[in-house]
Amino acid sequence: MTELILGLVTGILFGILLQQGRVLRFEKQVGAMLFRDMTIFKFMLSAIIVGMIGLHILAAFGLVAFDIKPTNVTANLLGGVLFGGGWAIMGYCPGTSVGAIGEGRWHAIWAVLGMLVGAAVFAEVYPVLKASVLAWGKLGNLTLPGVLGVSPWLVILVLTAIYVGAFVLFEKKKI
Repeated sequence: MTELILGLVTGILFGILLQQGRVLRFEKQVGAMLFRDMTIFKFMLSAIIVGMIGLHILAAFGLVAFDIKPTNVTANLLGGVLFGGGWAIMGYCPGTSVGAIGEGRWHAIWAVLGMLVGAAVFAEVYPVLKASVLAWGKLGNLTLPGVLGVSPWLVILVLTAIYVGAFVLFEKKKI
């Protein structure tokens, strides 16, 4: 029960951050897809930096343990196409569609309904996919530090520098 309450609280906090970051707005979503408004990219880059550092600090203190899932190129490509296609059609990703409904943008209900139908269809066809399409392109439990043979902290440092550089560039160009 504690995990459910913690999930609810973090979900509400995430929604507040989405709303305050103005990433729930349809025009921001479309601007991101057209590379004319980098608000969403800046929001996500910030979240990635905080997440990378925070999770590795928690792991260093033994408070969390990583459970690396096997990399499956086919599943990632298909999932990316479905995710990107849904985002392009609806103008919302999963988190922002729910947040948009919370702001009273009722048209986003179609995005949420689409996600629910998609999840139900996936659950029904999963046994067939698992034995066929999802069996292709398995690469095992890969991580960037593991592939490069370096410390995770070095990867975090380099990625943070790249992301901060991108953030500064976006700000300089006012996009």
